[in-house]
Amino acid sequence: MARTISPEQAHRHHLAFTLNTDGVRHPLENTGSLLTAILGVVALVCAFFPSMHLVASWAGLAGMGTGLWAQMISATTAERFVNITGLVLSGIGLLFGLAHGGLY
Repeated sequence: MARTISPEQAHRHHLAFTLNTDGVRHPLENTGSLLTAILGVVALVCAFFPSMHLVASWAGLAGMGTGLWAQMISATTAERFVNITGLVLSGIGLLFGLAHGGLY
């Protein structure tokens, strides 16, 4: 079989969330992914409040830029998953921020 599981691997539990699924450290790629996710969450939360349209718009715009850059340099599937999630959240926050008043 091409991918058999040894007994040690079968009993090993993954308790921690990791973006380094290939076993190699990627500090730059991980930072970009996490920054995209944080900006996306900030943009989405601020999008629910029309008076926070400036924060939602700018966080969404920054999250989109960071997410697109992080997607281009990502090395693992876990990083790409976090990037796309952050991009979607940033896009929603950006659009709602623009609808509530824009960037200025």
